[in-house]
Amino acid sequence: MNKSESKYFNTATKMDLALISLLKKKSFDFITVSEICEIAGVNRSTFYLHYETVGDLLDETARYLLNDFLSYFSTDTKLIAQNLKNCELNDLIFICDKYLTPYFTYIKDNKEVFGTALTNNKTLGFEDVYKRMFDNIFNPILDRFHYPQSDRQYVMMYYLNGINAIVSEWLKNGCDKSIEEVSKIVTICVFGLKNSK
Repeated sequence: MNKSESKYFNTATKMDLALISLLKKKSFDFITVSEICEIAGVNRSTFYLHYETVGDLLDETARYLLNDFLSYFSTDTKLIAQNLKNCELNDLIFICDKYLTPYFTYIKDNKEVFGTALTNNKTLGFEDVYKRMFDNIFNPILDRFHYPQSDRQYVMMYYLNGINAIVSEWLKNGCDKSIEEVSKIVTICVFGLKNSK
């Protein structure tokens, strides 16, 4: 990446973070270009060099958050979707340190950003991301474990809402517990005390 590309991406990141900061305080519908520019430390012409509308910035911010999140996972965990049909069933169990450690590390490193994303998941379009993940990852995994089609949405909601509740509590308490402790709590909730060792 050359110097001008680097400068472009640094400016874009500043605006992504400015939007996240504003989403923490107010609804997306009331966020203005002027506020974004003020927080990002750029002028309006710079904003319009990057985006046509605040909605365009919102789309990019969602991609920025997802890419930053995925950067915490090793290459082999990111490639799991390509191997769903051929891998061992044990490789399809995501409630383990291989997946929980990078997930909780990202959250702990990005407490405010993640908390804001969690409370603004609809605005950021993460419901669509979840649907794509359900169709392309979770549903094929549930196929492999022979879950009845009629129960799959319930099963996924149980896992996702349960984990999100633990994450919300952890964030509320300033991530006071270690990543290992929170991973163990999730593992116990999913597998039970006897099977979590």
